[in-house]
Amino acid sequence: MECSFALTGKDYVLVAADTTAARSIVKMKVDEDKIKTLSPHLLMAYSGESGDTIQFAEYIERNIRLYHIRNLYPLRPQSAASWIRRSLAESLRSRSPYTVNLLIGGYDVADNSPHLYWVDYLGTMASVPFAAHGYGSYFALSLLDRYHNPEGSLEEGLDVLRRAINETAKRLVVAPGNYIVKVVDKDGIREIKL
Repeated sequence: MECSFALTGKDYVLVAADTTAARSIVKMKVDEDKIKTLSPHLLMAYSGESGDTIQFAEYIERNIRLYHIRNLYPLRPQSAASWIRRSLAESLRSRSPYTVNLLIGGYDVADNSPHLYWVDYLGTMASVPFAAHGYGSYFALSLLDRYHNPEGSLEEGLDVLRRAINETAKRLVVAPGNYIVKVVDKDGIREIKL
């Protein structure tokens, strides 16, 4: 019952993911951080099969770090998202595909703009103003569509995110209890309490 949400604002990207690690009817962990920091201005929320998600997220994290070391500058969000999508699509055509859904959020310091990308396990990518994955997306996408303001402040974005999380908790039978929320902006990445 994984849920992840993300939205952009005037100069930020908010990403939230539940903290529950579960398999079938067994809850194994309640403090799992499903948002990976890839670079100082880039993060990725992941959901899917347990082994696939951790392995793919670490593979992506280390390769983006290697690019930064080799070239002395980090990948911009657009380039990183394209490379991540390509890596996922290549794995799909192998004998061991990753079953991972991603929300990639970043702040491009070159043109001072936030970027959000929705990527599914089939390697489909879309640049979007807001996104959701998991069972919570059935309830949250309509709220995000109605209340999202692309020029909104961080407080407005947090209010919209709270609405989506509350609606998911209200409607979903087995709703996750806790969420980790991170924001990326011109100052970098930081965790925020809801």
